[in-house]
Amino acid sequence: MPVNKTAFVVGALAGGSVAVAALAGAGMKLPAAWANGPHGGSLIQASTAPVFAPPPGGPESFADIFEKVSPAVVSIHVTSKIDVSQLGRQIPGFENFPFEIVPKGDPDRPPPKQQSSGSGFFISQDGYIVTNNHVVDGAEDIKVVTKDGTELAATVVGRDEGTDLAVLKVQGHDFPFVSFETQVKPRVGDWVVAVGNPFDLNGTATAGIVSAYNRDIGTNFTDYIQIDAPINKGNSGGPTFDIYGRVIGVNAEIYSPSGGSVGIGFAIPADVANSVTQQLISKGKITRGYIGATIQSLSDDLAQSWGLGDRKGAQVTDVIPGGPAQKAGLAAGDVVVAVNGVPVKSNVEMTREVAKSQAGDVIHLDVYRAGKERTVDIRAGLRPSEQELALNGRPAPDQDGGGASPNHPAVGPALLGMQFAPVNADTRGQFNIPETVKGGAVITAVKGTSDAADKGLQKGDVVVRAGDREIVSAGDLAAAVADWKKAGRTSIPLEIRRGGQVQGFVPIKIDG
Repeated sequence: MPVNKTAFVVGALAGGSVAVAALAGAGMKLPAAWANGPHGGSLIQASTAPVFAPPPGGPESFADIFEKVSPAVVSIHVTSKIDVSQLGRQIPGFENFPFEIVPKGDPDRPPPKQQSSGSGFFISQDGYIVTNNHVVDGAEDIKVVTKDGTELAATVVGRDEGTDLAVLKVQGHDFPFVSFETQVKPRVGDWVVAVGNPFDLNGTATAGIVSAYNRDIGTNFTDYIQIDAPINKGNSGGPTFDIYGRVIGVNAEIYSPSGGSVGIGFAIPADVANSVTQQLISKGKITRGYIGATIQSLSDDLAQSWGLGDRKGAQVTDVIPGGPAQKAGLAAGDVVVAVNGVPVKSNVEMTREVAKSQAGDVIHLDVYRAGKERTVDIRAGLRPSEQELALNGRPAPDQDGGGASPNHPAVGPALLGMQFAPVNADTRGQFNIPETVKGGAVITAVKGTSDAADKGLQKGDVVVRAGDREIVSAGDLAAAVADWKKAGRTSIPLEIRRGGQVQGFVPIKIDG
């Protein structure tokens, strides 16, 4: 816990002071390099033992910063209905307080509600407040509490699921406010101060340093700042300040096996937060371009299986029927290496570049297909909400054969450490393959020592494409493997459907 860690550090420093005092008392002369302190600070004579002042650059106290900025920081209390399907789901950084569960099917009682809290801060004198989207998502009633205890009703101006940011508005004027710092940023190792409402403890300040930049924690539009200033549940939406009192980030997530701070927190960078919040204030929403394609990063072994060497990019695994990508001729198996002339090295980079466009813009993709480079021009559509995209792409539960008999024999040829059968009425019933999967070869057995097993393939998975060949039967798969082997390839990318959902391409060793 942070308290214990702090106590340990203080104890170690105190021990160091006692050691120096003992040497001085014995009449020993300090080395010249230590004459003004071990790090160049001045040696201060105390009544009991010498104490070294902090070296230049280290603040003696954060009190002045806190007094300057804390009036702009608020606590946010939210009342919302409970989505019973989400019970047990924990949102990092957001404290959910106890609530009453209404028995399912009881028509005489209202649906259950919960009280939750987070943090936020004023960015204007006339009452605009920044917080996290997940703090106010689904809110029926929002109450803002200022540092002096004033309670204000708040309304949502706009929310952006993609960056987890939201803007609220309260009535009034002359509110103390702070500003985003978008021109300069602290270095890794520089001091930062977080102020917020952890565990509903209003007006809490914690200090630490910038630990790292450009942390990818699984979101599409933000590379986070990692900080070690302790943030906990309830700090979500609160600001991170530099030592000049400028906002350099919005606290959003914590990494914590226990639910409390372990010294790893993540903040949305100020430049991202400033751009998004200004759009939310002016338009009430964020719009982004969309092409209607499912993509994955091109890993090294996947690139090798396509014969692309050390090329980086994003692999297209599926296109939405009737969507912009399909209409423009983009196809599963294509490898996108640049968007509008900007090289992309991963699926996240491609998503961000596409999202910079607006609906109706023409997006130019540089694509490798069958070893040849070409350009595909796509007229962007409007990106659906993150919730809609998540519902469309939600993985189905793993299928291990459904209600099949354990004595049911594997059907079809052995290939790549697996056995296959055609997708037909029998295998659809046996492996719960939905009608949306029109063809392919279903895996009926996987050798435990095979590369396919190591890569996570399993019974019931359907191979719909091998390399650049669409698979209708196990015979198609055998022919594709033979062609790939003849071309000198040591592995072949297989496109997998599991429970009807796209799993992407998996490179499988041909002799594995």
